[in-house]
Formats: sequence, structure tokens, C-alpha cells
Amino acid sequence: MSDTIHIEVAYALPERQEVVPLTLPAGSTLGQALEASGLLAKYPEIDLAKGKFGIYGKLAKLDTVLRERDRVEIYRPLIADPKEVRKQRAAEGKALKKGGGAAAAAEA
Repeated sequence: MSDTIHIEVAYALPERQEVVPLTLPAGSTLGQALEASGLLAKYPEIDLAKGKFGIYGKLAKLDTVLRERDRVEIYRPLIADPKEVRKQRAAEGKALKKGGGAAAAAEA
């Protein structure tokens, strides 16, 4: 077994994605990878205490031990609550149906 692992740390921004390839000692944790990536210094909005992080789309804790070829992901907070957005769309759809037009004709 090798004494190093090769991983990536990814942070997606609205306009671009940062992916930092790293070689770390075997047994390194997700938190150590974040520190080593340099992304915490480059993007001060990333908060280790409050942020959410994962490996290949699954939430993981900072003390999770990484494996060869893992992709560490830094998640940004949601701008809008998906449940609220669905409620708003449903309400708009009901308003359109009540108003008649093509939607009402299709139902008849």
C-alpha cells in the first residue's frame, strides 16, 4: 500500500469551478485536505465550522479519512429553499388555470 493518496478538492461558484488536485499522506482527513487545498484562504466565505462538505455528493464530516481518488466537495448554502420555490410555482399554475385560456381549454 502506498503512503500517499491522490485526491481532488472541488468548489463550485456560480461563474466557475475550482478543482485542486492534491497528493496527501495516507490517512489524511477531509479537514486536512481542505486546509491543504488553499481554497479556505482564497475564499473566506468557506466556514469549516458551519459549512457542509462531502465526498462524491455524500455529506461527510471533517474527520472522515480519505481514500485514493476521492473528490472532496465544498457545498455553498442554497440561495432559495426548494420547497418554497415549488409552492410558488404551484400557486402560479393554479392562477393560470383559473384565468382560462389554453390551460382551461385543455382541461375541458
